[in-house]
Amino acid sequence: MKAATVRELKKELSHRSAEELLELCLRLSKFKKENKELLTYLLYEASNEEAYIESVKREMDQQFEEININSYFYIKKSVRKILRNAKKYIRYSKKKETEVELLIYFCYRLKNMSPPIKLNTTLENILKRQLFLIRKSVSTLHEDLQYDYELELNEIEN
Repeated sequence: MKAATVRELKKELSHRSAEELLELCLRLSKFKKENKELLTYLLYEASNEEAYIESVKREMDQQFEEININSYFYIKKSVRKILRNAKKYIRYSKKKETEVELLIYFCYRLKNMSPPIKLNTTLENILKRQLFLIRKSVSTLHEDLQYDYELELNEIEN
């Protein structure tokens, strides 16, 4: 079965009643965990972005604490998983400020990790790549926010 385009779906959904839309949303939420997470964000957390950011940061803290530091192999796997989850939460929000805030926090935690990431090229490259992406996102924000985030980025880099 070939999936319909977003445009086709939007057109078809505009012809449905509110009750049918509700039923479709509930049915959709039964299939994938990501669908449920997105609906949860849209219904409960989108109205309070600061609380959402704090909850994601707490989850990242927990994940960083659970990293197996016996080997850089396990550290790399765990760091990639944390980053993948952070990117998923960023996709839910679609706000540049949230993206920058969460990625800066990720980089801060990664930089201050023990054992130091300077001893592993892959982890260093992950940090550099995220800092590059943050700078790219920051350049699209308001000038005041750019200045504030630039200070935080400089602190991480030094």
